[in-house]
Amino acid sequence: MTEPEQGKSPDNPWPVRAVATRVAKYIDRLGLVWIEGQLTELKIRHTTAWMVLRDPAADMSLTVSAPRDLVANAPVPLTEGTQVIMLGRPQFYTRNGSFSLRISEIRAVGIGELLARIERLRRLLDAEGLFDPRLKRPLPFLPSQIGLITGRASAAEHDVVTVATTRWPAVRFAIRNTAVQGPSAVAQMVEALRGLDRDPEVDVIVLARGGGSVEDLLPFSDETLCREIARCTTPVVSAVGHEPDNPLCDLVADLRAATPTDAAKRVVPDAVAEQRLVAELRLRSARALRNWVHREEHHITQLRSRPVLADPLRAIDDRGHEINRARAALRRDVTRFLAAETDRVGHLSARLSTLGPAATLARGYAVVQAGSLVLRSVADAPPGTQLRIRVADGAVTATSEGVCDE
Repeated sequence: MTEPEQGKSPDNPWPVRAVATRVAKYIDRLGLVWIEGQLTELKIRHTTAWMVLRDPAADMSLTVSAPRDLVANAPVPLTEGTQVIMLGRPQFYTRNGSFSLRISEIRAVGIGELLARIERLRRLLDAEGLFDPRLKRPLPFLPSQIGLITGRASAAEHDVVTVATTRWPAVRFAIRNTAVQGPSAVAQMVEALRGLDRDPEVDVIVLARGGGSVEDLLPFSDETLCREIARCTTPVVSAVGHEPDNPLCDLVADLRAATPTDAAKRVVPDAVAEQRLVAELRLRSARALRNWVHREEHHITQLRSRPVLADPLRAIDDRGHEINRARAALRRDVTRFLAAETDRVGHLSARLSTLGPAATLARGYAVVQAGSLVLRSVADAPPGTQLRIRVADGAVTATSEGVCDE
């Protein structure tokens, strides 16, 4: 049976020194590397300077070391928050298992390069839609509580609180004092934003700083801070006093204020101005109401002056006269029609009387009937037939004796 490879089984482990030596050799193969970051710590001991280099966009850092003279002769004064580019060789110390970079060259990040990076980030966030005006949340007219993120005992805090309470004395603040520059500024501001955004009593959040250089304002163009502002459900106001460039948080925020004082004026209404506005609106509404009443009175007067309202019965009287005239005309027409028809009936009656049998009888003629039949022939009255002879003034009876010779 073959013995297992060393370090691959608990029966044949590697000693610590072997693992540490192999890790040191593997790391040493990386060679020289350029690295960029922000200094968060700087300690000089004897001939060596120890520093912590932090990535502003992530919660990661590395320990670096450099000769004391290299730090003293750096192109810019090295302090906490300085953005630098360093050339170093990764080293793994087998004695205590620690890792660091041994720096051999230090370069400052120029203003032009910083602005170029901010511009690249601006284009990226713009392409993702974080600057879209349709995503901007409206500010409440009168916030019950304002969340304020600013430096401790800063002029920005004083300006916002003083101006806001002067304009509206009942306003309340939830103040979160954080670093507003340096390596820890982004992390503290992000934490404060999250806390205020979770607070249901906070209606609006103001991120305030009283201006500064491009380097001082770098945290306000940090990608992490910008994305956190975009994720907030509470409206955020960016009030960073600066000229002429805008940090990226101005573009992501729901409202950009030129200064902290301007932010206070735009977040809180002026009580005196609102009272004046209310008084003016009351006057305007009263004037408008009076004008409306006058217009309606004039309209009613015009309506009342119309004939139909000035003499409401005139239309009825006119229609009554028309009805009377129509009745008279109808009665006249009916009378004329009746007279004409009466004349016509008289004429017809006279003609009927003239043509009727009574007139014929009156001239001497008679009507002879045998029973109900009128005699038309001698054959209708044989001898012995009872006859009824009708004359003008009555009727007589007779008996037929037959045909007689003429």
